[in-house]
Amino acid sequence: MIVGRATGRLVVVLLVLLAGAVPVAGGSPDAPRKVSVEGGGRYTAVNPAALKAMLARKDFLLVNVHIPYEGEIEPTDRFIPFDTIAARLDTLGARKDARVVLYCISGRMSTIAARTLVGLGYTDVWNLEGGMRAWEGAGSPLTRRPR
Repeated sequence: MIVGRATGRLVVVLLVLLAGAVPVAGGSPDAPRKVSVEGGGRYTAVNPAALKAMLARKDFLLVNVHIPYEGEIEPTDRFIPFDTIAARLDTLGARKDARVVLYCISGRMSTIAARTLVGLGYTDVWNLEGGMRAWEGAGSPLTRRPR
């Protein structure tokens, strides 16, 4: 009987773990997700497939924050180094409630820039997870221009 109870508990634990691993009905692995920022606020993490869909009806500012230049996603609107974005809000030229999508080569620099903008009160900041590497890995092209 002890073995039966232990096995039953193990089955319950496994079912709970599996339930957490399965997307909720209607959920999508491509769906953007909110990321909380220390000190308050959130930005939205977006994967390449979702960004590609967004570009079909582009209604946002697309900003490459990578340094040095290693390519770009068409149609990039601004090039602002991640570590100067707070000092270059005039170059960004966006209202604090405007949607701003950031990217870099791997996602590290754009995450820093996203956190910076959220900390400055921007409320609709998005970040491309995995950056240009993930973008290319998903089969989407990068443009490389001489700089």
